[in-house]
Amino acid sequence: GTATSYESPEALTVDGKWSVEPVDEAEFRTRMVVYRPTDPAKFNGTVIVEWLNVSGGTEASSEWIMAHTELLRSGYAWIGVSAQKAGIDGAGVTILPISLALKKINPSRYEKLVHPGDKYSYDIFSQVGMAVTDPQRFNPLGELQAQRVIASGESQSADFLLTYVNAIAPRDNVFDAYYIHSRIHGSAALQPDPDATDLDLENRDSVWVRDDLNVPVLMLQTESDTTVLGAYKDTQPDTPMLRVWEVAGTAHADRYVGNLGLTDKGDNPNVAAVVETRYAVPVIAKCGKPINSGPQHFVVKASLAALDNWLRTGVAPESADRYVFDEETASLVRDQYGNVLGGIRTPYVDVPIATLSGEGQDGSDVFCDIYGTTELFDEITLMELYPDHETYVG
Repeated sequence: GTATSYESPEALTVDGKWSVEPVDEAEFRTRMVVYRPTDPAKFNGTVIVEWLNVSGGTEASSEWIMAHTELLRSGYAWIGVSAQKAGIDGAGVTILPISLALKKINPSRYEKLVHPGDKYSYDIFSQVGMAVTDPQRFNPLGELQAQRVIASGESQSADFLLTYVNAIAPRDNVFDAYYIHSRIHGSAALQPDPDATDLDLENRDSVWVRDDLNVPVLMLQTESDTTVLGAYKDTQPDTPMLRVWEVAGTAHADRYVGNLGLTDKGDNPNVAAVVETRYAVPVIAKCGKPINSGPQHFVVKASLAALDNWLRTGVAPESADRYVFDEETASLVRDQYGNVLGGIRTPYVDVPIATLSGEGQDGSDVFCDIYGTTELFDEITLMELYPDHETYVG
């Protein structure tokens, strides 16, 4: 189709209440990847439309990786959108020195794709959403009919989705809800610099989710997002249409995302294990310290179910506790075992066998910095806490 880019005639304000105007147009051809129940009777009516993540130099389906066992067993449909130029052609803001863009992975299949630049990505995402909510030439869901459509994005995709929510959502009214996962400080520009190779977090302004939306927004944050990626500067209270979930013991990326999630069928207890491994990605990326093996993916599943229930019933989830944060030192407050206080709690931090953190890598590798750390308790500490198995289970 033809995509439009936008700009704001006025300065963008912290409250996110932005009004934008069309600037120019460009032709595009993108792709969507569709997973849907083969049995229509098992479709629950909800579609997750994910803005595919390009931070690793390739297109990653972060939400699908973390939530697919819940999406499969509960009958969701999922659509991944090639919304950004880097995923198709390469370059852009990446944290790995390699590029596995679509045209490099499979030139013969993807050479016909055309992305005119990320300033058009917002409208491209809208048009994919419209193809789902109001099918015209074809229905991406086949014989299935979407009843609820949730837009989602994680990390750099959350960065763009936040801008979309504030600038485009009230204008286009495409999606029924938004899932902003691991937002970083600020948000993406309406007219991103096509030559930018980093996010320059230091020079960004704070941004909130606008509080006048008429559709739900659920934001899930990890410890790394808060401190390493600076989102503590953007902390805002819940509103009638916003819930923020800060999850204790979690990192922006972790063992499940980089290792187990790609092959998890939902029947392997090993995905729940707390272990020490330095491999963020098997063979490819090894970090200085063992990476986080915390509970993020379990809470991602729960949060998507909560957002879906919000749409179905109109009843918002209760507001959750936030991290205990020291404003003076701009740091998270931790207990005697090094686990953060506050936030959404799980047995990983309330009945701990390790220090699980979104921080703690040595800072020499941007990629590893967002994978946090795991440090197993020594035998003495474990015996003091749990003299036997029954005590631990109790």
